[in-house]
Amino acid sequence: MTGRPVPQPTPLSEPFWEAARRGELVIPHCPACGLRFFVPEPACPGCMSGDWRYEASAGRGAVYSVTVVHRAPGPGFDAPFALAVVDLDDGGTLLTHVDAADPDDVVIGMRVRVDFRPFTDRITLPYFVPENPAR
Repeated sequence: MTGRPVPQPTPLSEPFWEAARRGELVIPHCPACGLRFFVPEPACPGCMSGDWRYEASAGRGAVYSVTVVHRAPGPGFDAPFALAVVDLDDGGTLLTHVDAADPDDVVIGMRVRVDFRPFTDRITLPYFVPENPAR
């Protein structure tokens, strides 16, 4: 993956990247209003409380929206790939890659689960894969 940009953890996102390295998906959750959201922000986008925390997600959900990217956004990306918004079963949504044998097979409503792939010695990327891949 030479040339592909490497995510740079911030104080706000470091717990997300630490969990991903352990093979766990965590999502910001606001106990004040119950909202689960992503990406992490200084304040909850639902009620503006700064008292949110990361909570574990089972990492399962359904594709809400998908597009197949045919032109790589930069060096190090393999195209085509499926870029999707995934609605997590336990709340929240993520913009993510869905890695299927054929990106055109990724459809709205498809059941997916998280999968983790080491990218560097510090960064592990969460991807989603079909729950029941075609054989």
